[in-house]
Amino acid sequence: MNDSDGERNASEYGRLRGAVSLCALAGALALAGCSLAPSFERPALPVATAYPAAAPQSANVAGKKEADRMTAASAMAWHAYFLDPHLQALIQQALANNRDLRTAMLRVEEARAIYGIQRADQLPSIAATANGSRARLPGDLNMSGQSLVSSQYQVGGGLAAWELDFWGRVRNLKDAALENYLATDEARRAVTLSLIGQVADSYLALRELDQRIALARQTITTREESLRIFKRRFEVGAIAKMDLVQVEVLLQQAQTLAAQLEQARAAQAHALTLLAGSTLPALPEQTDFSDDAIAREVRVGLPSDLLLQRPDIAAAEHQLRAAQANIGAARAAFFPRITLTGSAGTASAELNGLFDSGSRAWSFLPSLSLPIFDAGRNRANLDLAEVRRDLAVTNYEKTIQAAFRDVSDALSARHWLTEQVRIAQATLAAQAERARLSQLRYDNGSAPYFEVLDAQRDLLTAEQQLVQTRRALLSSRVSLYAALGGGSQEFVASADAATRRIRPAN
Repeated sequence: MNDSDGERNASEYGRLRGAVSLCALAGALALAGCSLAPSFERPALPVATAYPAAAPQSANVAGKKEADRMTAASAMAWHAYFLDPHLQALIQQALANNRDLRTAMLRVEEARAIYGIQRADQLPSIAATANGSRARLPGDLNMSGQSLVSSQYQVGGGLAAWELDFWGRVRNLKDAALENYLATDEARRAVTLSLIGQVADSYLALRELDQRIALARQTITTREESLRIFKRRFEVGAIAKMDLVQVEVLLQQAQTLAAQLEQARAAQAHALTLLAGSTLPALPEQTDFSDDAIAREVRVGLPSDLLLQRPDIAAAEHQLRAAQANIGAARAAFFPRITLTGSAGTASAELNGLFDSGSRAWSFLPSLSLPIFDAGRNRANLDLAEVRRDLAVTNYEKTIQAAFRDVSDALSARHWLTEQVRIAQATLAAQAERARLSQLRYDNGSAPYFEVLDAQRDLLTAEQQLVQTRRALLSSRVSLYAALGGGSQEFVASADAATRRIRPAN
């Protein structure tokens, strides 16, 4: 190699280094470019600052001091809130096997992959390339009049068309994808919390039916014994046939109720099996359930706490942030778009000359595109992004209002169902005494059996009503836990950890 070749190679190498330095500088400027997205401001709460007086927070609470000592629902995980071990096992089974929850988890993975794709657009795509070509040109198509065979071989690395993100278009699209990913993860949390509430409520409904069936069977046994006695008394002529028929009617009514309850229990078991995602474990026979043995009491707090506790509200906020990032991307479309394409390597007309001295080859192709006329496409895209932002604001406010209503409904239900349980207990006691006195009056010949018939029928109804009301009270406590975003601090901790894992690569 002579001196001129060395100087030429040095000159080419210097130009190559300059191009690489220019790319590095452009990349640094692009990553530090401005953003045209509007700054995020959380909308004001579209609800009152306190829950309505019709939804008192002191139900089932001895006093305000005791309420203050209670744990907030957000700080209490589901396995600490629900005390029944059989219910805990069912919830664990549902969290492992429920298909709706599994779908929500896969949606999160899908959104995360989309975010990864969008994030990769911020960095240049570099690939190694190798190509070769050999062509024959007929003589009548070249100046020499003779056919020519030419060859070209090239090896190197190439930079695909990489956009310098001076106006933040690519970064805003990445931010929107990130917020959509986080919103999807919050939606998964919402599905999880909803599933926990559905399993608990379905379990309580199953236990209610078990207790009502047990009461119906006890009534059937009692009335079968009464029918046996009345048949004997009819056979000896001590009573009229009308009294015997009335006793048979009482028994048949109890049998009908038991059959209806058995059907309802089977349907409820099928629904719980679907929630659990697999065959239910054998539940022990249980004819009664205690309020304190099912779930704890929780502190309610203020409506503003729901912003941090409810996953559906968090999801709506992330969707709002994504919509604002899309506005920034739409605004950036009005500005020039600069892209870089380049390659560096070796090239030669002979395969064995690829790595010879002087075979270096490089290219650097910057391009600039400035929108001049697009028939209003960019303006329409910006209008669309702004309308979607307004829709996201409306959805965010509606989600908060729905959450406020959920908590208010659960509080009022807990308060008034507590009152209904008290009344139902007093009613049952009165109906039991009425049935006893009616039977005494009939035995003494002071009243017809119609009076006993009515009293026995009303007693059975009162027994069933008390069980239903107590179950409804327990369900209201489950609804309150879910409405307050129960266990959200545990969810938020895991979500923050996942966010920290992906943010450093931004």
